[in-house]
Amino acid sequence: MKLEKDDLILLYRNMVRTRKLDELTIKGLQEGKVLSFYHSGQGSEGLAVGSAACLRKDDYLWGHHRGHGIGYLIGKGLDGKAFLAEHYGKVTGSCLGISGFHFAEPEYGALGAAGTIGSQFPISLGWGLAAKKTGKQQVVLACFGDGGSNRGTLHEAFNLAAVWKLPIVWLCDNNGMAQYTPIKDTYPKDDIADLAGGYNMPGVVVDGMDIMAVYEAVEAAVDRARAGGGPSLIEAKTARYRSHSEGSPDVSHTVTRSEAEIAELKKRDPIETFKIKLLKQGVLTEEMVDQINKEADEEIIETEKFSLDSPPPEPSILNKLIYAE
Repeated sequence: MKLEKDDLILLYRNMVRTRKLDELTIKGLQEGKVLSFYHSGQGSEGLAVGSAACLRKDDYLWGHHRGHGIGYLIGKGLDGKAFLAEHYGKVTGSCLGISGFHFAEPEYGALGAAGTIGSQFPISLGWGLAAKKTGKQQVVLACFGDGGSNRGTLHEAFNLAAVWKLPIVWLCDNNGMAQYTPIKDTYPKDDIADLAGGYNMPGVVVDGMDIMAVYEAVEAAVDRARAGGGPSLIEAKTARYRSHSEGSPDVSHTVTRSEAEIAELKKRDPIETFKIKLLKQGVLTEEMVDQINKEADEEIIETEKFSLDSPPPEPSILNKLIYAE
């Protein structure tokens, strides 16, 4: 689908909103407001927003742990209030303030999350089977990191998804670092997408820092899945600007990543490069950029106020969540 001017502006706006919410969550963690932990998604905004823009609201989504999936959810139309309130442990959060990272937004196709690396593969496989059986042409976008590509569950799920021709788009956010270990030290090839050939499905490598390249690749895979063509694997080469999780050392093995290394990665920041592109095309003006930033800042203030003003859950809420009436 050809994107119109308003579509392009929305992609840029959603990346800005995603970055600012990420920054706010980090600040909240540092100030003791976030009750769980946080894995920043800075550097992957183009991948998250660009791929989610290809989905329908009722499509299933397993968001990546980078940014706790917020870029994907914003790309599908969610605002950040339920996200932040959940991390603040408030009853207005997505899961009534008791899940933190492991939140769900069923209305937007996000049925849950888990901290076990590799668990997304069999669960997304089940969602894909459900999507095929309902006959509503729903698609599953199942995200994972380069570290997750080493899990045995990946191969089991890839095989069944291909055999059953399930409507799943497997999306790998390859930022080159599996927590503290570079992928080059644990995987013998250059591209994780090469795994797709063993399961007779398309495998595509895309520049994850280029939101338009992401959109085009994911749109093609989503269209294929929706038409009954089966699964695809997309590997997006991205960058991770911060440590694996906030408060943990930002190291490669045991060596601290240098400021110069991070600065080099930021030269291709997905938000900045897309802004420059849209300015050159006349889609954006500097005044529009300022207005988008101003509106995003106002949204962030409102989002935090909502979360701070919301009450914590009563202990009795556990009964409601655990037991059926």
